[in-house]
Amino acid sequence: MNNITLEDLYKKAVIKQYEEVKNGEDYIYLSAPTRGKLNKLCWEIFETKPVSKDDQVVFNTLLGFPFDLNTKNKFRSNTNQFRPIETFLKGETDPDKMEVVDLAAILVDFQLRPFNKFRKQIDPDDLELINDLRDTKFFSPQNSSDDLIDEVKNENVIDQKIEEPEENQSEEPESELKQEGQKQESASTFGGKKPPIGIWRYSGIAAVLAGLGFIIYLTLLKNDCMQWSGDHYEEVSCDLKMEGIGTFNAPEPYDERIIDLRRIKVCDTTTFFKNEKAVVWYAKVGDSVEFFNTHGMHPENGRALRPITPYIIHKYVVKK
Repeated sequence: MNNITLEDLYKKAVIKQYEEVKNGEDYIYLSAPTRGKLNKLCWEIFETKPVSKDDQVVFNTLLGFPFDLNTKNKFRSNTNQFRPIETFLKGETDPDKMEVVDLAAILVDFQLRPFNKFRKQIDPDDLELINDLRDTKFFSPQNSSDDLIDEVKNENVIDQKIEEPEENQSEEPESELKQEGQKQESASTFGGKKPPIGIWRYSGIAAVLAGLGFIIYLTLLKNDCMQWSGDHYEEVSCDLKMEGIGTFNAPEPYDERIIDLRRIKVCDTTTFFKNEKAVVWYAKVGDSVEFFNTHGMHPENGRALRPITPYIIHKYVVKK
């Protein structure tokens, strides 16, 4: 069985990008690509969008002349140069010229282009690992190469913060019914007549005092802040003074969504998936990886935690 090469990974990544965008805003050109449609899309990109020097070099190398608005007629008549790109995107051919794949990458807006830029993002050890796994039964090389492509793409985007959960609006009708029922119950207590004003006044005062008492009770019962302590969060006072240098573990407002976040130790017998869904999350810290019991943000560097993948398991758990 032939080894997977950097060229193979690059082609696979471009095709994966094509599958993601072919039904998007360039649907008319990419959903059923032809050399004529790809020719028109290419001209539109170079005419209306900012292009890099690398893209200009690809254009010049493959088409034989530099992009120039005055060469539109010459360019539009040169559709045969897009035939290899058409068959590549359709999965009919495997082009030998990387310039063909580079121009395809421009058309589908694959960011890690051209190939020379892509190959610099791939660690040779990662590629060796994928090829070592081709004869194992743990998972398929197809999946491992997908994981590596995703890993490289993820390293080139800014981590996103956790989105705030939407409030559940479905409880409003129920609360309104309860209030209506309470009104009817109050009216029936006084024989269907409106209760005296004094009773409402005293009832309101009592409710306010009860509410204040409950708030004070909760304040005394539970701290308002939490602090990352090695491998977990602890509830602390917001007035806690920090000692030493650095503020990475400074107290922060109490958040019940992440109070149970734990940094965990894993091994090759750890259960990483349940019902084909990841139950372990990770973040890269330098050249190593740290593992956590749930999703969220890394408490010390603020990077988004990612769900574990077979590729990460093999690279950082099995082979460490």
